[in-house]
Amino acid sequence: MKKLISYCLALTLTFAIYNTADAQVRKVPAEVTEAFRQKYPTALNVEWRDRLSGFTASFDQNNIHYEAKFTNKGFWQSTENKVPDADILPAVKEGFQKSKYAEEWSIKQAYKIDLREAKTQYRLDIQKNDILKKQLFFDSTGRMLRDNITL
Repeated sequence: MKKLISYCLALTLTFAIYNTADAQVRKVPAEVTEAFRQKYPTALNVEWRDRLSGFTASFDQNNIHYEAKFTNKGFWQSTENKVPDADILPAVKEGFQKSKYAEEWSIKQAYKIDLREAKTQYRLDIQKNDILKKQLFFDSTGRMLRDNITL
């Protein structure tokens, strides 16, 4: 009987932790939501995530899905959206083709990232096999800025 009670208690605790793991840690500050509303007044289906160092809003606008990042004080950091393969800038494609990754790696997904000061970057998620994956960052001229290993 003690084992059954212990198992039930462990199961209940596990279930409680699992359900709260994805919950919002803290309330989104008014400065953040107001900054978001000013920048994206026509946004639909807005969902917020707490990133501890800031907040991320996932939303739809003009039939495109975006993610916008804001600081805790409501300063906009960046906005990104997926870009179909056909819409990847030719300069970015050329930059990838000139990189050391072009021969053995393939592009799995592309993203356009709008940054402060009207700067735009492009992120290519590339993959060599099921284990080796990277993110390459390019400017709009096709110059590779950096690469990151991903899991």
